[in-house]
Amino acid sequence: MNFRKSFPKKLITVMAFAFGAAAPAAHALTVYTAGPGTLIKELAEGFQKKTGTKVNVFQATTGKVMARLEAEAANPRADVLISASWDTALDLDRRGWLLTYESPNAAKVPARFKSPTYVAQGISALGIVWNSKSNTPEPKDWSDLTAPAYKQAVTMPDPALSGATLDLLLGLQAAQGENAWKLLQAMRENGMVVTGPNAQALTPVLQGAKAAVFGGVDYVSYGSIQKGESVKVIFPSSGTVIAPRPMMILKSTRVPDEARAFIDYTLSEEGQQAVARAWLMPARTDVAANRPLFTDLKLLETTGKEGGPSREDVLARFSKLFGQH
Repeated sequence: MNFRKSFPKKLITVMAFAFGAAAPAAHALTVYTAGPGTLIKELAEGFQKKTGTKVNVFQATTGKVMARLEAEAANPRADVLISASWDTALDLDRRGWLLTYESPNAAKVPARFKSPTYVAQGISALGIVWNSKSNTPEPKDWSDLTAPAYKQAVTMPDPALSGATLDLLLGLQAAQGENAWKLLQAMRENGMVVTGPNAQALTPVLQGAKAAVFGGVDYVSYGSIQKGESVKVIFPSSGTVIAPRPMMILKSTRVPDEARAFIDYTLSEEGQQAVARAWLMPARTDVAANRPLFTDLKLLETTGKEGGPSREDVLARFSKLFGQH
């Protein structure tokens, strides 16, 4: 029997549509990311609109994201990881956890912010976040916060929770050696408190209960300034660090095509404009941002001499100094 002659053309069309509608949807993608929450929400929605692929998101601090990733090592759930610490990518790459992928949209990303297995989503910088109504002198460098005027008036994000703050410790250690620890000792003796992740360290400064954040992530504060808060981001005269936020695909992913497409979308002009709206520096040099870029700053390197202290060594020493955990 001739199928096409036996059924009306209109009915065949309706059946074809029904079969198409019943076809399985594109596989969902799972992204683990260390803030900002507004950015991943915008990227997930934009990506789904472009591709039809749903994005499941787990968003938390770098410390919590990495703890979850390690806990799930025997049964991985994440496909794409976005960290606030470049050191995360280096570590996972050494362990062989990452899938090789170089997005064509990374052509305008500087070489220092990409590799065959990871690439920057965007870049933040660390600085002093100062409340201009705090009746304290405007600081120009890190050491200014050890002055009597700042006694009991400074907060700092916990580097065990903030990957960017850990990068600052690594940078200070690499640049200053033991003098970095003398600075932190002086900060502790002046009453600096370590208060959790970045937002938690910033809140008392916004409220006026404290005067400054030592090592605040800039994009969080720029967002607060836009809302009318009386804080200023100051990049210390002796130098600071930038914290490129690496994106990587886990080798265990069950949806490698969707994962590669998400990296492509985030590095597209549309995706990078979303990064800029979150007050991060775009990874691509051809996308504008209404904030200072890394080329405007005096930078400390985050890597020291061969055989220098590891991430774990620095965290352990910091925890001992401040009695954390």
